[in-house]
Amino acid sequence: MSTSEHGLPPISAATPEMTTQEVKTPSYRTSTVEFSGKGGEFFGIWIVNILLTIVTLGIYSAWAKVRTQQYFFGHTKVDGHAFRYLATPIQILKGRLLAFAVIAVFSLLTQLIPVFALVFALAAIFVMPWLLVQGIKFNLRMTAYRNVRFGFHGTYGGAFLNFIVFPIIAVFTFYLLMPYVLKRMDKFVYENVSFGGRKMQVNTIGGTYYEAVFKAFFATLGAFIVFAIVLAIFAGITGLAIPSGDVSALGGVMAIVFGAVYILGYVLVIALSQAIYRATIRNHVFASSELEGVAKFKSSVDVFDYCILLASNYLMIAFSLGLTYPVAKVRHAAYLASLTEVSVNSEIDNLTDPLKQESSTFLEEAADLYDIDFSLT
Repeated sequence: MSTSEHGLPPISAATPEMTTQEVKTPSYRTSTVEFSGKGGEFFGIWIVNILLTIVTLGIYSAWAKVRTQQYFFGHTKVDGHAFRYLATPIQILKGRLLAFAVIAVFSLLTQLIPVFALVFALAAIFVMPWLLVQGIKFNLRMTAYRNVRFGFHGTYGGAFLNFIVFPIIAVFTFYLLMPYVLKRMDKFVYENVSFGGRKMQVNTIGGTYYEAVFKAFFATLGAFIVFAIVLAIFAGITGLAIPSGDVSALGGVMAIVFGAVYILGYVLVIALSQAIYRATIRNHVFASSELEGVAKFKSSVDVFDYCILLASNYLMIAFSLGLTYPVAKVRHAAYLASLTEVSVNSEIDNLTDPLKQESSTFLEEAADLYDIDFSLT
């Protein structure tokens, strides 16, 4: 059966309704995400942030966060338009001080009344989902694209179920349920994201999460075994080459070499595990997500290349005592951007910002103090 150039069955007797439907067929334009940040540029921002944060006893950290976010958002473009980070340092500072004060009070109470620590731990279980939802909501609300802000519509009940209840249940299944739990967590976050009134549609598959977890586990196990064999052989050769009790220069050199091999092997194993899981899940989530009638996504991260990137970044940071962290962060962002495609419908040009929700800076920064971070990239 023949089809038209759009892949649709030919219209034998066109009617006004059918013609209109054909004209309104969505047309998408696809482009690769562009990231134009430079390691040297961000190093200048980063080092100033560090120094001023130390000098001001942490107060400047609010400005540091905004400057960092604005740099990465401003250098990331989709379809020729850059993202914007709209939060102000004063917003962040007020929230951070309030969150710190609350945590300080709880810490003091637990010191004075030890039993209060148990009460605080139990309360944290019920408060944490609220902090998570408010944190994501604030971060997305402060993110704009084409002058339209993102939104988050996740509820406390959904967060409590997916981040508290199901992880606890997974423990009693000897973590066999954990891949399914991870799938639910991702789905909860992504499907509650909105842009211009359009919500994200997510159709992830639990089987892919099990595949990613088991591949990462067995690859890591195999790598550890190979790594242990290599170390044992190296140790045996070293023992034969250096007499017992010898502390000569040769012995020192061999010890250094042994330590370097150990660090290299350990970093490679960790990077391999992370690369397998992150690449598999990222590619799957992007392919399974669509911003209703507005945008489609594709990620093509390669496990081997991603492993090399992660390992080299970790080693670079370690051997530079952290000074190359800005370069590593930029390399990571540039790599992921280069392998991400976004197809947008022309309808995106007509979207407006319908959101009127209020965001709590206090709750977002409280989540920061608990070292909780959600990345939608």
